Amino acid sequence: MAGIATASIKRALINKANSRIVIYVGIAAFVLVFSLVAIKTLVSQAAYQNHVISKKRATVNQLKANVAATDKLKDAYQAFTNTTENVLGGNPLGPDSKDGNNAKIVLDALPNTYDFPGLTTSLEVLLGQQNVKINSISGTDDQVAQSANQSSVNPQPVPIPFTTSVEGDYPAVQNVVTVFEKSIRPMQIQTLSIAGDKDKLTLNISAQTFYQPAKSLNVKKEVVK
Repeated sequence: MAGIATASIKRALINKANSRIVIYVGIAAFVLVFSLVAIKTLVSQAAYQNHVISKKRATVNQLKANVAATDKLKDAYQAFTNTTENVLGGNPLGPDSKDGNNAKIVLDALPNTYDFPGLTTSLEVLLGQQNVKINSISGTDDQVAQSANQSSVNPQPVPIPFTTSVEGDYPAVQNVVTVFEKSIRPMQIQTLSIAGDKDKLTLNISAQTFYQPAKSLNVKKEVVK
């Protein structure tokens, strides 16, 4: 009987020890799996943070380059406009047609908005200086349709067609064609007809000039993944 009791006690102790081993192994396996998952998550987070930091550094470097380029552009603009004589040989502060600073001349040459009334006024001034009689200046005022075309990421010149008719002697009519060719604003003559005699000629011109919508900045937001 004593032997049987001793064997039972030993078996119980062995079973208890086995149970403890199973529990310890289970806990160790859980800790190991948890540690592996945690390590993987930490590594993934570290890689993501490094990627974000890299993007931030690139952004900061780009901003610094943009600031430096802005300063250079500002200096170049001031040097371009603050001249004693403009690109047409006129006075930057004068009132004549050849006067005005270079920035104004460039805007007059290729304005960034559609302005047909402004074009007719410019043509009246231009033709009025050539000793001719202006019979007509006409075209289509497409202001409403062009109002939706005020800016673009990649702007392109947009034609503004017009027609004009003037009267004058031969030298005056010849000067009209010459000033169209030499105008700071591009004038593309499409058709031209002359009728009359040398003392009184009628010049009819069908032409087009241009405007170019302002360039819009395409500012993007990027989500770092």
